[in-house]
Amino acid sequence: MSTDQASFRRLIDIGIALSAERDSDRLMERILLEAKDMGQADGGTLYIRNRDDQLEFKIVLTDSLGLAQGGTTGNEISLPPVNMFREDGSPNNQNIVTYAANTGETINVADACDSDQFDFSGTKRFDESTGYQSKSFLTVPLKNNQGEVIGVLQLLNSQDGETVVPFTADVTPLIEALASQAAVALENSNLLEAQRDLLNSFIELMASAVDAKSPYTGGHCQRVPELTEMLTEAACRDTSDTFAHFDLTEEEWHELHIGAWLHDCGKITTPEYVVDKATKLETITNRIHEIRMRFEVAKREAIIDCQEKLLKGEGNADAIKEALDAELAQLDEDFAFIAECNLGGEFMENERIERVKQIASRTWTRTLHDRAGVAHEELKRREREPAREVPCAEPLLADRQDHVIEHDAVVHSSDPDNRYGFKIEVPAHKYNLGEIYNLCIGRGTLTEEDRFKINDHIVQTIVMLESLPFPKNLENVPEIAGGHHEKMDGTGYPKKLEGSEMSIAARIMAIADVFEALTAVDRPYKLPKTLSESIRIMSFMVKDQHLDGDLFKLFLNSGVYQDYAKKYLLDSQIDEVDISQYVA
Repeated sequence: MSTDQASFRRLIDIGIALSAERDSDRLMERILLEAKDMGQADGGTLYIRNRDDQLEFKIVLTDSLGLAQGGTTGNEISLPPVNMFREDGSPNNQNIVTYAANTGETINVADACDSDQFDFSGTKRFDESTGYQSKSFLTVPLKNNQGEVIGVLQLLNSQDGETVVPFTADVTPLIEALASQAAVALENSNLLEAQRDLLNSFIELMASAVDAKSPYTGGHCQRVPELTEMLTEAACRDTSDTFAHFDLTEEEWHELHIGAWLHDCGKITTPEYVVDKATKLETITNRIHEIRMRFEVAKREAIIDCQEKLLKGEGNADAIKEALDAELAQLDEDFAFIAECNLGGEFMENERIERVKQIASRTWTRTLHDRAGVAHEELKRREREPAREVPCAEPLLADRQDHVIEHDAVVHSSDPDNRYGFKIEVPAHKYNLGEIYNLCIGRGTLTEEDRFKINDHIVQTIVMLESLPFPKNLENVPEIAGGHHEKMDGTGYPKKLEGSEMSIAARIMAIADVFEALTAVDRPYKLPKTLSESIRIMSFMVKDQHLDGDLFKLFLNSGVYQDYAKKYLLDSQIDEVDISQYVA
């Protein structure tokens, strides 16, 4: 094979290698090393043009000085960037690298000591401080496929044995060809990195938006990914039999990162008034105010009735007034009871439920039509029953037909043959706003329909993510993001997967999701739990086969729970935890 053929073959091999490299630091280092080798140079520098039209030092190598900075060396470059333009906007062509960048020309300087075209004062100061002698330079601009200069490759001191010689005319086109390949590879790498950064930023933006929707979620969507990655790192480091073979490639780490940040993206479909439902009668507003007004009307009607009896002289006046006082006191007591029920603090035993129904049976008089000024959707619901002539008696509390809101589209949830594999019991209605129905909720403030709607966020997460055209290296994102509500015993949500059907990443997400929720300090509806309380609760969840026991032990043994606590928990939450009782 001739010299030209060998050089051509080498350029092809280098181009293939450059196009396969994904790490930008390794890519830039490979470019400079290949160029140094082809030019038999003792040193070299790679500059990259930034958005401020400066040439930043990315890699600096000088073999005879043992100098290696930037790239994958781990040694920072202390040299400042070089400005391509002066303050008045004119090109800075005194420096050899800025001249090459501004003109797009290759510069071959045989001996810097004899050159007066460029300012080599900085080079001379470097030589004086190190005892080095910078002599021959080959400076080549890196141009992308639009002809724009994106960087500069500079080689220093071509070697012929022990002698420094000029860069020959036959090596210059080879370095220029390599620079052209390098520019394309760098541009492609930069574009891929920019796309990746944009995707990550968009994902984190979406997670932040979900958190910002409600103070009840706080920073949940941001803290869970961090805790997930902390526990995953512990699993990768662990050498026990359980996780000895568990490790993630760089692409799998990126896949986990995206899945963790998107684990609650479906919450953008969950109405805030459901997530934030602080009282039983709350929808967009707390309907206790509407009911209070009915009690006020009932009290006024009782007073008016009393006054009419007195004016007509019916019965004993004192007895009538005494009966009124008793009735008003009863109404006050009944409203206080309804208001207490609305808070959801007391368990609704049968006696309390019966009293709600008894109070509901009391009537007040409506004299205005209830369909005036009503929006189209609500009007359609009201038309399920015929309009009543006014004046008419209305109950203080009611479960009306218009309180029931039917499902609009839940085919993916209710269809047993749905393509997602969901196994979900869907309530008969989308919402039931019935006043008696809501006030009689057994515990808390949520109806069956409310809980379904809140849980539906994970369904929506999976549906949303599976609709995206993820590339092959990210194809597991929906499974990672959508599995954190599944349980080891197969009673979880929404696919009722057993532990063996879940990836380790999804099981890690489940632990991170629970621990963050228990310890969160920014939930206005609950006080944050201490470390010991949270670990104890999670241990019960492990015993009930809801969380992965091996991962829970790793969570404790690795100290991840402590590392997370130091960063996110209040000092008052961080107490002593005897993990021996949980990891034995």
